[in-house]
Amino acid sequence: MSERPKKPPQFSSETEERAFWESQDSSEYIDWSQAESVQLPNLKPSTKTISLRLPVSLLERIRVEANKRDVPYQSLIKAWLAEDIDRHGK
Repeated sequence: MSERPKKPPQFSSETEERAFWESQDSSEYIDWSQAESVQLPNLKPSTKTISLRLPVSLLERIRVEANKRDVPYQSLIKAWLAEDIDRHGK
């Protein structure tokens, strides 16, 4: 960015500031060339609920394995899926 960024106005409330930023292009007010990358390790990835039909006997076997590992069965299924994709995706 060759020009200096604009200075944002002073705000009397968070509501006023929010309304301002909802209607403005931040690129005019921020020098993005000075931005730094950050790590946010405690953020949980977005999830989506799905419906998956499994034979009852398979679900019971999964629950037994999850119980042995002392983890929720849904978490075990996610871990197994991720491991399998990692293994076959390389």
